[in-house]
Amino acid sequence: AAATRIEEVNPSVNALPILCLEQAREQARTMTDEKPRAGDKGALWGLPLAVKDYNDLAGVATTYGSPLFAQNIASHSDATVKRLQASGAIAVGKSNVPEWAGAHTFNPIFGHTLNPWNTMVSAGGSSGGSGAALATGMVALATGNDLGGSLRVPASFNGVVGLRPGPGRVPRGARLPAFDTLWVEGPMGRCVADVALMLDGGAGFDPADPLSFSHHGESFVDALSRSELPKRVAFSPDLGVVPMEDEIASLCGEAAERFRDIGAEVSHLSPDFSGAIESFQTLRGVLIAQMMESMLAEHREQIAPEIVWNIEKGLAVTNSELLAAERVRSGLYREMEKFFGDYDLLLCPAVSVPPFPKSQRYVETINGEPTQTYIDWIAITFAITMTSCPALSLPAGFTQTGLPVGLQVVGPPRGEASLLRACHRMEAVFDLATALPIDPR
Repeated sequence: AAATRIEEVNPSVNALPILCLEQAREQARTMTDEKPRAGDKGALWGLPLAVKDYNDLAGVATTYGSPLFAQNIASHSDATVKRLQASGAIAVGKSNVPEWAGAHTFNPIFGHTLNPWNTMVSAGGSSGGSGAALATGMVALATGNDLGGSLRVPASFNGVVGLRPGPGRVPRGARLPAFDTLWVEGPMGRCVADVALMLDGGAGFDPADPLSFSHHGESFVDALSRSELPKRVAFSPDLGVVPMEDEIASLCGEAAERFRDIGAEVSHLSPDFSGAIESFQTLRGVLIAQMMESMLAEHREQIAPEIVWNIEKGLAVTNSELLAAERVRSGLYREMEKFFGDYDLLLCPAVSVPPFPKSQRYVETINGEPTQTYIDWIAITFAITMTSCPALSLPAGFTQTGLPVGLQVVGPPRGEASLLRACHRMEAVFDLATALPIDPR
């Protein structure tokens, strides 16, 4: 069924530029021949999976959207993918990404991924291929990773669900700096229950990731049915530091008020995010420079200009700037710790703008204000990245032109289970999940 659907719709959106259907069929045959008992089947048994092209899948190219790695065949699956495969997921292809990083999915190898709700606009990024593949029903589940919003932004743009877990919840591959906490791996699906199921299959310890840890206690799927729901939530349209389109702020504000339908008291306030934007830019630059400094020296002309800027920004960071950024990050965590002493959830938009024309490299103005960098328009998500709190983009409505908008729901540290449960209940209130899958428009 997945192969048929891919054949029908993938040419229209270019979500899965690399397919491994024969490998998938062989895995399915092997799983069928083994005839395991029902209790021995993993949580994701037989479910078709899209693997983001920043993750390694054994025997398949990992290009990172860069011509430099067009023939880079992975010798083994990374820690993230390995756990999903061990749980029974069947990878059918690699999902498209921006070149190295970014929030708009296009690259010199495979071109643009198109938004299935309107193929003239962006699918977001960097997990844009994953979002479009889910929205069109090519796969049941998809991997996403998230540094500044790369999982939450495309979830919002494509009308699907994307969870950024806390650091260590899902193990990461060896390509990333071992002790970084900004970049996390997370699940994407068409509904909250699917995301919870994928988290059950993907969470846990792997020696490749020293920050990863074993998950004990009830499954995330089982946690959805518990009766405890949020009693107090707070909504902010902009966290006090982010420019926001009026339509997005209004729509998300209306969605936040509907938390009253599940018995929550809704307040309008925000923790103090002072310094979050500048500090994230500093730490992101340092991380990318750490990963790509040698590549810049050897292949500068073959790297996207935005990534060159990011590497150079990281290399130019001073000791005092780095220390200041780390102080801000520590302060943000303490601020959130205090906030969650009084509130169960923080609500805000998942992105400052609706999906924009695919011809633009990035958003240049927000509500009339010019942006300063190519990632300014995703500041509402990278501000939350700085807190290390789990955050989920939940479909909450549509713009006047019919494009999806996600509400970002933020839970307390290690609070993925309660976050998923609240979003599962709100998903029923919003009643939007039945709109998927869609045919490209």
